[in-house]
Amino acid sequence: MTGATGGAAVRVDTTSPVPPYEQIRAQLSALITSGRLPEGDRLPPVRQLAADLGLAAGTVARAYRELEAASLIHTRRGAGTRVAPIPAGPAHPDPAQLAALALQFTTAARALGADDEEVTRAVREALDRM
Repeated sequence: MTGATGGAAVRVDTTSPVPPYEQIRAQLSALITSGRLPEGDRLPPVRQLAADLGLAAGTVARAYRELEAASLIHTRRGAGTRVAPIPAGPAHPDPAQLAALALQFTTAARALGADDEEVTRAVREALDRM
């Protein structure tokens, strides 16, 4: 399932062991911290993103609450939910976010029939391109 967020797609795999709210949180966090969703960009309203993804509004609301608690987004009545400024300083990855992204990737790679060596090679190649 996909939903548009500032031109970027958020996908939820309902067969994944990672809860949908965590998939949304991890993907939006990655889009924000990588700069693909820049400061000030407006996120879709909770109900709209939930409808786009075919999920309950509470699921998206939980992801947004966690992103707000991490100071990655801020919500103001009338102004909507927007990407917050990224704090200056060295970024330290959230271990839970990394684990969720790794699980999501490896689950998808396994579904394609990739073995350990192919998964590892794909990650190395992706890192080399950055």
